[in-house]
Amino acid sequence: MLVVETPQDMKNHIGEETGVSEWVEIDQDMIDKFAEATGDHQWIHVDVERCKKEMPDGKTIAHGYLTLSLVARLGQQLTEIKQRSRGINYGSNKVRFTGMVPVGSRVRMRSTIKAVDDVKGNGVRIISDVQMEREGEERPVMIAETIGLAYA
Repeated sequence: MLVVETPQDMKNHIGEETGVSEWVEIDQDMIDKFAEATGDHQWIHVDVERCKKEMPDGKTIAHGYLTLSLVARLGQQLTEIKQRSRGINYGSNKVRFTGMVPVGSRVRMRSTIKAVDDVKGNGVRIISDVQMEREGEERPVMIAETIGLAYA
């Protein structure tokens, strides 16, 4: 985990990997709750019986956006800014879902600081290259360039 005192201190770590998160298991309950929250009930996510017959591994798969949503949860394990008054998710410049996440898989996140720029109000905009890895797979299941704001 990268620990810094102030948002401005993030500038000293451009190009560095902030760390690797703990593994998190993607279970059917998590997938179902995400489907309920988003209204995305496509059968490949929620119909366990149909997936047993029609999906390559016989399992449901997590929504791509569920995988992306884990960036907020897992990112807290990778960076701590001690004198931060608030942090804001500013979005993503690009996101690619490069592999499936079957139910029962474990994923973790790895992040590298790409750029840190000053923003109005004594803050910084942090652009990070993020990879979501699936246990046992060589290729990441998601890559993204995410943007966050941090204020002193």
